[in-house]
Amino acid sequence: MGIVSVRARHASPVRIFCLSAAIWLLVSHSVSFAQNEATPPPKDTIFARKILMGTVDMNMDEVETMLAPGSKLDDAEAREHLNTISVLLMAFPHLFPAATNQWKDGADRDPALDTFASPELWSNFAEFYRRASEASKIAFEASRAARLDEFTTLVGQLRAACNSCHARFLKTE
Repeated sequence: MGIVSVRARHASPVRIFCLSAAIWLLVSHSVSFAQNEATPPPKDTIFARKILMGTVDMNMDEVETMLAPGSKLDDAEAREHLNTISVLLMAFPHLFPAATNQWKDGADRDPALDTFASPELWSNFAEFYRRASEASKIAFEASRAARLDEFTTLVGQLRAACNSCHARFLKTE
């Protein structure tokens, strides 16, 4: 009776249910904890997007410098810079999760870790996303331009797209 009844008692539906529930709670809590661990702090995300935007700016400066009077245009290098800009602008809007909407008027801000993005960016996120996508497409088209005049025009359009987005969504104070 000892071995059979112990096995029967351990395999009861109530025990199986309780064990299953305990395992489910343990696993779901672990997954939830892991998801929380996988989300970077807002300040880290803000820093990452500043690095990305700095890289876009550096690449844009390189292209515009090549187009300046008296400068030499290195076609392959300019196209590479514009390809980089295109890719970065596709990723850029994804660095604006709601938790990074931290603008406060008059706050003492750390230029590296605090946002200068206007709260309007999040209330008009579809417009921001569209603008970034359009700028990415312009950079891509410029990287594939067949003629110098087309290239120059598209680079000008890209600069205008960047400036108008900054005017719309970047706080200066």
